[in-house]
Amino acid sequence: MSDGPNTAPGALTDGAGTQPGDPASVHVIVGTNRARIVLSGEIDADLGADLAEATSHAEAAGLPVEIDAHHVTFMDSSGVAFLARLASRNPHPVRVLRAPPTVRFLLEVTRIGELLEIIDEDPGFEVNEDR
Repeated sequence: MSDGPNTAPGALTDGAGTQPGDPASVHVIVGTNRARIVLSGEIDADLGADLAEATSHAEAAGLPVEIDAHHVTFMDSSGVAFLARLASRNPHPVRVLRAPPTVRFLLEVTRIGELLEIIDEDPGFEVNEDR
């Protein structure tokens, strides 16, 4: 029995179709009242340049930043450093949305979670078509 259309039998998923080993991605969406960085897959050192670019893009918007971590399957110290950097440089509280248990564990162990707002639900997002 399969967990999804492209899932091998017995494979572990996060319930949203992503699996450990899925390609990682970083996307920035600028909305009307905040910027959202969407992370998926394995967030590690290989994404260093992408995470730095996303940080610059989100900060340039001058809006509060939120991180949608729902599809993260793995995170190492590079991802934790990215979150800490965002939290320390942003004048607004940085929110992490729908963090999976592995990400929550890292945020607790490293105490970076104390610098962030951890939100269990997605509050929705309004896209600014003018940007």
